[in-house]
Amino acid sequence: MTDVVALAAELLTIDSSTGAESGAVDFVSKWLVARGWNVTLQEVTRGRANIWASRQGHGVTLSTHLDTVPPYIAPRLEGDRLYGRGACDAKGIAAAMLVAADNLATKGEQRVDLLFVVGEEKGSDGARAANRLRATSRFLVNGEPTESKLASGAKGSLRVIARTRGRAAHSAYAHLGQSAIRPLIELLPTLDDLDLPTDEILGNTTVNVGTIRGGTEANIVPALAEAEMMFRLVSDVKPLRKQIDAWAKGRAELEYGSHIPAQHFHTIPGFEVAPVAYTSDIPLLGKWGTPLMFGPGSIHVAHTPDEFIDVGELRRSVDAYERIITSLLSS
Repeated sequence: MTDVVALAAELLTIDSSTGAESGAVDFVSKWLVARGWNVTLQEVTRGRANIWASRQGHGVTLSTHLDTVPPYIAPRLEGDRLYGRGACDAKGIAAAMLVAADNLATKGEQRVDLLFVVGEEKGSDGARAANRLRATSRFLVNGEPTESKLASGAKGSLRVIARTRGRAAHSAYAHLGQSAIRPLIELLPTLDDLDLPTDEILGNTTVNVGTIRGGTEANIVPALAEAEMMFRLVSDVKPLRKQIDAWAKGRAELEYGSHIPAQHFHTIPGFEVAPVAYTSDIPLLGKWGTPLMFGPGSIHVAHTPDEFIDVGELRRSVDAYERIITSLLSS
């Protein structure tokens, strides 16, 4: 029987930052082939591929992503914590899924598939490609760090750029120009005046102003300024877009970017349940079955220099995934 902590540590030794996942894909696919799984590699872009491992199908798919955010951080074991880039997001989860699925296959359960995608941390091109595969599963269990709770739902997201324009001039004669920065910094605080939607499960819609850009030099009146915002959605995006349009009307141009809808997930008895505020690949994997979300580890340490997963929680998650699969297959 494979030790899940050792397997996670092996995965963590491989740098698989988004765009350079080939080493992790090669390792996982060879691990599965050696254990008798039918493995399909789906090329996403040159040198990058999703992994679909199956036996009989028509049951439950366990899925997570093999890419991580940069920079690479090598693994280390300190006490009860396994540190390293991807420890909880999501290589520890991938290891637990591999061991759980293989344990059930060894016991004769052939209705479990595994789907490991690339690109989740930047654009989700892997998930978009995977949804073109001929999936047969009835349920999709997506792995993200949920602190070993079944997620009742996940907020969606909407990227928006607000852009203001002015007129350039020499700063010694500023009255001949018009600053693009001043109206932008006057507009952004009024985001707090918006009556943003709420949901009884997912909570409040939130907004973060993530970047502000403007001007070229201190001695030039700035002709262009922009701010990029991320709204975390709990409801349909259309009414919110109307609010944002009204907020910016006559004061800023708007450019709408990527949108992922808010979702409510399937849950099963016997697990603690809580919503999450982040997005995942689930909305892009609609062909893979009714979605659930579960994983060991905390999102609060993901993407940080001290990312870790608790060894005890990681070991317990193998049994948790097996119980989730068994429950879903009996439903």
